[in-house]
Amino acid sequence: MQDLTLTLIQDTIRWQQPEANREHFEALILKAPASDLILLPEMFSTGFSMESFRLAETMAGESIHWMTRLAQESGAVISGSLIVEDDGHYYNRLIWMRPDGSFAFYDKRHLFRMAEEHRHYKAGNERLLVNLNGWRICPLVCYDLRFPVWSRNNSNFDLLLYVANWPEKRRLHWQKLLPARAIENLCYVAGLNRIGKDGNDVTYSGDSMVISPRGEELLNAGSEAGLFTVQLSHEKLISYRETFPAHLDADYFNL
Repeated sequence: MQDLTLTLIQDTIRWQQPEANREHFEALILKAPASDLILLPEMFSTGFSMESFRLAETMAGESIHWMTRLAQESGAVISGSLIVEDDGHYYNRLIWMRPDGSFAFYDKRHLFRMAEEHRHYKAGNERLLVNLNGWRICPLVCYDLRFPVWSRNNSNFDLLLYVANWPEKRRLHWQKLLPARAIENLCYVAGLNRIGKDGNDVTYSGDSMVISPRGEELLNAGSEAGLFTVQLSHEKLISYRETFPAHLDADYFNL
């Protein structure tokens, strides 16, 4: 098993300006060091907007074509969420776009009712598990972080991802929950958040992090804009699970 190189793009998002955001993130993606996976924030093309009817794209829309092209040009999987209309419903949908043009997607399960997200979007009901260079990866979205049952590792993933628009006023929760998910699931956890202020006057502090299975911070982006790259060791993951096999005593259940 080879190591996995992960790049997180922590930056501002232009409020409800898809074209401007695509242009901005494209410039950053093309500057990124050679990576296996490049992460964009939640709703990277619009910011965390409830105007789903006006802003939604289809799976044949500009942002999907854009992700396809950038994955091919960079040679990396490109992943982030955007507003998608599909079969008459609106979703906060994470796209997992591969360099060969194939893709998978995950619809956010836990919709943030305090912003009435549940009134404007339809919740997903299935987790996504993807394979990248032998790594088993489970990508989730923002508010999902608060729900450990949905994030539970039944010995079938190595890396848990969260892309987010997580407000600064609750940054302590973000900072505590990411290590908790890594420790309890004996896996790496990467959380990518945005910075800046959105059109609803909500401020975001960033604090994007990558956490080891031991709960150690491998990366902490603070509140700076930029590209943040880290290499994850599969050998260290397996070694830790062998020396501390707490997963063998887990309580198994079906959702």
